[in-house]
Amino acid sequence: MIVMKEGATDDQVRAVVDRVESVGCSAHISKGDILTVIGAIGDRDRVAALGLEGTPGVDHLVPILKPYKLASAQFRKGERTVIDVDGRKVGGEHFALIAGPCTVESRDQTLEVARVVAEGGGSMLRGGAYKPRT
Repeated sequence: MIVMKEGATDDQVRAVVDRVESVGCSAHISKGDILTVIGAIGDRDRVAALGLEGTPGVDHLVPILKPYKLASAQFRKGERTVIDVDGRKVGGEHFALIAGPCTVESRDQTLEVARVVAEGGGSMLRGGAYKPRT
């Protein structure tokens, strides 16, 4: 993760993105009110070899070792992800009970499970579409 300096110009951000992309990685720009953060996604060694410290506009680098960088609290600066699913919120302070069958076998079974899930306080139904049997 490349944290740009406060007031970094669009040209400076573009220059860093171009360098990240030049080594076959992708760059995800996250612009905040004060800072811009660039998530470098790809081979960590290639990005490290760029030597971005000291590049105009770059404040510092933060290594994110998690395989799910875009969802990482480090990348999101502690901001919790909240997803809206048809008016129901999932994540952050919103608790969602999601339940359902491992395998959907019939319409009647699915409707019965949906009724039981709703009675139990569930807000969403999930179900497996295909499960090979041995």
